[in-house]
Amino acid sequence: MPRFLIALMLCIALPVSAATQVLVTTSLGDFTIQLDEKNAPLSSENFLRYVEDGSYVDTIFHRVIPGFMAQGGGFDQDMKRRPSYEPIKNESTNGINNARATVAMARTQAPDSATRQFYINYQNNSFLDAKGSQPGYAVFGKVVKGFAVIEKMTEIPTTTIRSMGMKDVPQQPIVITDIKIIKN
Repeated sequence: MPRFLIALMLCIALPVSAATQVLVTTSLGDFTIQLDEKNAPLSSENFLRYVEDGSYVDTIFHRVIPGFMAQGGGFDQDMKRRPSYEPIKNESTNGINNARATVAMARTQAPDSATRQFYINYQNNSFLDAKGSQPGYAVFGKVVKGFAVIEKMTEIPTTTIRSMGMKDVPQQPIVITDIKIIKN
């Protein structure tokens, strides 16, 4: 049997592992995130844990900065912080840059502090990438469909909630009404 036929038969027989995709339904419309589980396994697994337990539902995008990013997943519409699992190890040295439409883990100044909050980049934000021994913010996916919904978030006026020390809060809540795995 010719080699190319053997190779073809092996390709047909082996299962193709498709990247996991997550459909996010918001009060402004739907968008789809494709995870990079190969290069960001901890961050992807962490994100999926919140998707699967349903706790992203009824959270909001609480910080939207045009030309920078939209951040969500951590607060409900009353600005009450949602409970989190333990923080994860920072994967910012995984080789994925904070480029337009990528999705990354939000964190505090402590590198290994990411829990449930994530953000979506509006533009290339290379200053958020790891540089040498300086940790950055771990990218774990990309919006592959519906980026116009993310852009629409910037049209909503924002405010400052001084009592919480929070800026750039949309005056009209942008709510995650459903989130589910659609392909894996």
